[in-house]
Amino acid sequence: MNKEHCYCVILAGGPGTRFWPLSKVAKPKQFLDVADSGKTFIRQTYERFSKVVPQENILIVTSYRYRELVMEQIPEIDRKNLLLEPYSRNTAPSVAYATYTLLLRDPEAHVVVTPSDHFIQNDDLFCKTIEYTFDFVAEKDVLMTLGLLPTRPDSNYGYIQACGGQNAYKSDSPMEVKTFTEKPDKELAKVFINTGEFFWNSGILVWKAQTFRSEMEKHLPEVTGLFKGWEQVLGTDIEDEFILRTFTDCPNISINYGVMEKTDMAWMYPAKFDWQDIGSWESLYNFIPDKDLNGNVIGTEKHLIENCNDILVITPDRKKKMVAIKGLEDFMVIDTDDVLVICPKDDKKFKEFISGIAMPGFEKYR
Repeated sequence: MNKEHCYCVILAGGPGTRFWPLSKVAKPKQFLDVADSGKTFIRQTYERFSKVVPQENILIVTSYRYRELVMEQIPEIDRKNLLLEPYSRNTAPSVAYATYTLLLRDPEAHVVVTPSDHFIQNDDLFCKTIEYTFDFVAEKDVLMTLGLLPTRPDSNYGYIQACGGQNAYKSDSPMEVKTFTEKPDKELAKVFINTGEFFWNSGILVWKAQTFRSEMEKHLPEVTGLFKGWEQVLGTDIEDEFILRTFTDCPNISINYGVMEKTDMAWMYPAKFDWQDIGSWESLYNFIPDKDLNGNVIGTEKHLIENCNDILVITPDRKKKMVAIKGLEDFMVIDTDDVLVICPKDDKKFKEFISGIAMPGFEKYR
C-alpha cells in the first residue's frame, strides 16, 4: 500500500467524564498522563501512528475548546489537519466531517480511525497490524475493525462476534462480523468469552474513504444529509460557519451504532498486540499489574490499610499524603486538589453517581 494515500483520523473531543475528578471538562483524560507513562494519551497516539502514516496525513478531530491543548501537546501538527467541532455529538458526526475533508484532499484516501486514549504496547506489532489492514482494505471493499482476544469478562468493553464458530479465536485472518454488543454485564460477557466467537472491540477502524462514505450515506442519512454541499464549503473561509450549523442539528450517535452495526460490509481482524482502553477508573484498576495480596492498588507511599480488598487509591502527592482506610471492598478513593471521591469502582455505578455534578452549584468542579 502506497503510504501517500494512507491517513489517520484521531478522535479527541470527548469530555472524559468517567475519569472525573482527575479528568475535567477543561482538560479531559486524552490530555493527561493517566497511565503514568511520561506522555499524555493523545501524544502517545500521535507518535504511534506517525510510524505508520506520514505526519502530514494525520488529522485530529476535537472540540474548539481543546484547540490550544492540542497545539501545546502536538505543536508540529498542521493547522489544516485540526478539525474543530463546536459541539460534542459523539463519533459519527466526527468521522463524517473527517471523511468528507479527506475526500476533498485525496479521493483515493485509505483511513484508519482511532480513539485518542488507548494504551498499547508492542508498537512494532501494532504498526504491522495497521499496515496489513491497509493492504487488506485496498484489495477488498470492507469496513474493518480491530478485535482483541478478551482476557477477562470485562463489562466496560464492547464485544464483536466473528463468523467462524467456536474456533474464531484461533484465527489469524480477517473474518466477517456477525454481531456487535456494547458493554454487556459481566455474566453475559462470561458467556461470550466461553463461546470462543467474541472479541473486544478496540474501536480502531480501517477502510477506503470512498467505501465508508457510501455506507455512511446509506445508513446515516440523518447525519450525512446535514453535510450537503460539503464539496463547495470545506477548506474555504466559510467552513467554520458550515460546521457550526451542521453540528447544531446533528444527532448524538456513535459510528458503531450508526454504521458498523447496520452494514453488511463489517469485517474484523484479530489483533495480537497488548491493548487496553483505559476509559474509566475501573479499567485503570484492571490495567495496573502491581496489586497487593488483597488486590489493592494503593497510589501513595504512606498508608495504613486494614481489611480492604480490591480497592483503588489515587492521591495528588503520593510521597507526602498519608491515607488510612479500613473495611472497604471494591471501592475507589480518588483525591485531587479540589475534590475527594469515595465510591464503588464499578464503572456503571460511578457513572450514575457523578451525574450529580451536573447540578447547579458544582460548576467549578466539573
